[in-house]
Amino acid sequence: MFDVIITGCGPTGAMLAAELRLHDVRVLVLEKETEPASFVRIVGLHIRSLELMAMRGLLARILGHGRRRPAGGFFAAIPKPAPEGLDSAHAYMLGIPQPVINHLLEEHAIALGAQVRHGCPVVGIEQDDEGVTVEPADGERLRSRYLVGCDGARSTVRKLLGVDFPGEPSRTDTLMGEMELGAPREEIAAKVTEIRETDKRFWLRPFGAGVYQVVVPAAGAGDRAEPPTLEDFKRGLRAIAGTDFGVHSPRWSSRFGNATRLAERYRVGRVLLAGDAAHIHPPVGGQGLNLGVQDAFNLGWKLAAQIRGWAPEGLLDTYQAERRPVAEEVLDNTRAQLELMSTEPGPQAVRRLLTELMDFDEVNRHLIEKITAIGIRYDFGEGPDLLGRRLRDIDVRQGRLYGLLHRGRGLLLDRTERLTAGGWSDRVDHLADPTADLDVPCVLLRPDGHVAWIGDDQQDLDDHLSRWFGEPAD
Repeated sequence: MFDVIITGCGPTGAMLAAELRLHDVRVLVLEKETEPASFVRIVGLHIRSLELMAMRGLLARILGHGRRRPAGGFFAAIPKPAPEGLDSAHAYMLGIPQPVINHLLEEHAIALGAQVRHGCPVVGIEQDDEGVTVEPADGERLRSRYLVGCDGARSTVRKLLGVDFPGEPSRTDTLMGEMELGAPREEIAAKVTEIRETDKRFWLRPFGAGVYQVVVPAAGAGDRAEPPTLEDFKRGLRAIAGTDFGVHSPRWSSRFGNATRLAERYRVGRVLLAGDAAHIHPPVGGQGLNLGVQDAFNLGWKLAAQIRGWAPEGLLDTYQAERRPVAEEVLDNTRAQLELMSTEPGPQAVRRLLTELMDFDEVNRHLIEKITAIGIRYDFGEGPDLLGRRLRDIDVRQGRLYGLLHRGRGLLLDRTERLTAGGWSDRVDHLADPTADLDVPCVLLRPDGHVAWIGDDQQDLDDHLSRWFGEPAD
């Protein structure tokens, strides 16, 4: 009997498993693939995801495997630098190979005590009032109190639940791969510069020794279960550039579409959805992996609270209430970006206008904060603007704030030195620090770093501790 079974050991599933293990939840992760993906797609960790990694003590290790780049030029590939003074100690993007981040997060979950089984696709689930029975393809029947589907866009769990996945189907494909080009480097660079003036879906990125990452639009939507062929790349290159650049010797290839869908529900009884199982969208802006990892951080402590028996009523339902609107906004901004990347005259005119508007700091800042998820504010009711937002990694007496959040617990940061979280000390840490770099008396942070309360009154604090962390211990 497990507390939680997770299907899918990508970044969302692995991160969720680790978050649950911080609270001694018994976790089993079932991954259908036996081996890691053979292709090496570079993904980007945006500011908010980097902050979350710092909160769990993972960032220093991850940084060594990635490459930093400025936090600008994300929105529809409009080449504007990030505004000055972004409210984060980690105001950059980290490009990292997807197999590497997958491995690091899985290794982190296992080190914390999660069990992971590869080559275990799930074919059946049944739930009742006490838990969920999960049936892998080998016929074994496993039992858990909760099940979370983190099994991607074609989620088996979502389909078995019968949860609708409305939205727009994929109408076009973009091919991506790594291969050798025979044309001279100068010719390739000149053609890329010319075409990307109007078509941002085309890219030839040199990796040295004649090897390039090739990104090229395809004529239509193909079978994404099958990787594109070399002939597919040649056809796409000729269509957009008039030449195939002598492309040969592909190392890996894949395709992605522009389907945009959002699950109608994130929870059915004891079964929940997270990551691509709950939402899919085109990769413009590089938000997909980040959105899933942030789902995991939001859900992990709440599901752990439910299992450990201290969750206040309705806490687990706040997962959908908070995260589904965020996904809706991401789907909308990717729709908008795709329109702005169209080669048609109307969208190109709008693109030129937005490019001008992004010279205004407020516009550029708003779009960067949207893409990088540092502008998210959950609705916790009326209060100061900071309420419901994440708190940046500020200076505190013991060093940096995020260093105090490694255990995944709540935190009372008390500049008055007269408040207490005594009855909740098994769930909430207390730091009395009048020197903390805050312009408010005290804040109560949830385990995901969002501000749950601001004030200086003990009774008001107790009410909010009960709201988020249940009844005090005896």
